[in-house]
Amino acid sequence: MTNVYCPECGHQNKEEGKYCSKCGALLPEAESEGQETIRYSLDAEEKDIEEAGIEDVAEEGVSLVVRSGGGLAGESFLLAGETTTIGRSPGNDIFLDDITVSRDHAVIVRKHDGNYINDQGSLNGTYVNRTRVETRKLFDGDLLQIGKYKLTYIEK
Repeated sequence: MTNVYCPECGHQNKEEGKYCSKCGALLPEAESEGQETIRYSLDAEEKDIEEAGIEDVAEEGVSLVVRSGGGLAGESFLLAGETTTIGRSPGNDIFLDDITVSRDHAVIVRKHDGNYINDQGSLNGTYVNRTRVETRKLFDGDLLQIGKYKLTYIEK
């Protein structure tokens, strides 16, 4: 049996796994015997989405795709309404069940010129492209961090 190394954290995973058991990143296909898997990491802006396979799991339209956190890696959430609530409370549109996420953590609001994320006074903050934000317009490929969850904003 061949082992596959995670492109994000370098953790050694079993060949049959699709996601890293340590960080939840999408694993590359298993290499053939005699080849080494080269470790790489996404650039600081996290723009190389295709290499991580995020486009493949994003739904048609505007969606958030979970990159890592809480065993939800690869799950996609379609942003269909005027507002999409995110938080630890089960009543939210996007339910992220972890203590690092506030009950009502953030909300995404659709406006005439695009979608905006608004932090709702969360304890751990809302981050877009590694910068803490209160309110920010979202662009295709933006990396959001809410608690321990990392999500990618995709416009298809």
